[in-house]
Amino acid sequence: MKILMVCLGNICRSPLAEGILRHLADEKGLNWDIDSAGTGNWHVGDPPDRRSVKVARQHGIDISGLRGRQFQVSDFDEFDRIFVMDLDNYRDVLRKARTETDKAKVQLLLDNQEPVPDPWYDDALFEPVYNMIYKACQRIVSGTDI
Repeated sequence: MKILMVCLGNICRSPLAEGILRHLADEKGLNWDIDSAGTGNWHVGDPPDRRSVKVARQHGIDISGLRGRQFQVSDFDEFDRIFVMDLDNYRDVLRKARTETDKAKVQLLLDNQEPVPDPWYDDALFEPVYNMIYKACQRIVSGTDI
């Protein structure tokens, strides 16, 4: 299974999702390829936001070595599933879809179709965002969202 997590800049939410899902998949012995990307190009090559690194570390997950990259059309060929954090990400990714098969790979991360809020402007959101993503990733590794 190859899974891509996508947010706006690939420095807050999607690196957290990549790290959490990789951690949970490893715990279950799943040989999954997990990556993350942003719809924008502002943070290509940058490490995750220090607050994302901190909240992940507090939960025993190290995402400090990840680097930002931008979502590419070729990601539709590379990945089986593409989970996006909010409706803007969803629309941006779907705009790049070439076929119905591409479109079918894309879904919002949260099962209730709510967005994962962007914690960039509010330090207090990083822990709640971590918890939202963690629960969603638990569903993914259990097979509920695959």
